[in-house]
Amino acid sequence: MKYIYLLLLINLGLIFSCSSNNQIAKYEHGNVTVFIEQGKAWKHNFPLFWGMINKKNSPQIAIWIEDTCGNYIATIYATQRIATQSWIMSKGNRRKEALPHWCYSRGVRYEDGLYSPTKDKPLPDALTGATPQGSFSVNFSPKMPLEKFVVKIEVNHSTDFNDSYPKLAKKGDSNYSGGEEGSGQPALVYAALINTASRQEMFEAKLIGHSSPDGSSGNVYSDMSGITSAFDIIDRITICVQK
Repeated sequence: MKYIYLLLLINLGLIFSCSSNNQIAKYEHGNVTVFIEQGKAWKHNFPLFWGMINKKNSPQIAIWIEDTCGNYIATIYATQRIATQSWIMSKGNRRKEALPHWCYSRGVRYEDGLYSPTKDKPLPDALTGATPQGSFSVNFSPKMPLEKFVVKIEVNHSTDFNDSYPKLAKKGDSNYSGGEEGSGQPALVYAALINTASRQEMFEAKLIGHSSPDGSSGNVYSDMSGITSAFDIIDRITICVQK
């Protein structure tokens, strides 16, 4: 599967090289740059040892491109945990509620019927980076003839519970988000329409909705009632096209 993905990227002409350290995950060599600016809720307390210790976690993020009809083209970047299923304290939980819009958009269904990558079949290393500890940028070049395309970004915290998406919600409830180790507030989805033929060089991604709370579909819901601190994970997303 890894070689299939690499072959797909070559066919699409999307070329990346990865360099990352403790503070940033960044892809080089490209004329399109996605800037993600951290918000005040970028770091979130993740409870360990029955809540005796809180670990400051950064969010899980996926960045990908689609055509103007909503057809998936390619993933640009995904954080390591969602890309390799390396969740802390997951006890085998596949965390299908983490970034479901991206997972379903890719359309790759695995042996267990879910759409998120597995440890045995992770996303290729060329697309995977350590979870950024703060604001970061991703560069890429769509070499195929794309005058207009959509950049999408999905972001989510684990155990980001609130009154509307509580820890004790039951499976089957509309606000169930994976249980005690689940998401709490659902993933948020941002999008920007990029037109490389226009004189505009800077585009801003706008919040378009949230994903399925329990990850049972790839739908995006525009009703944002019940969302609170998740709005503050990201402050701003801009996409710059160098011409």
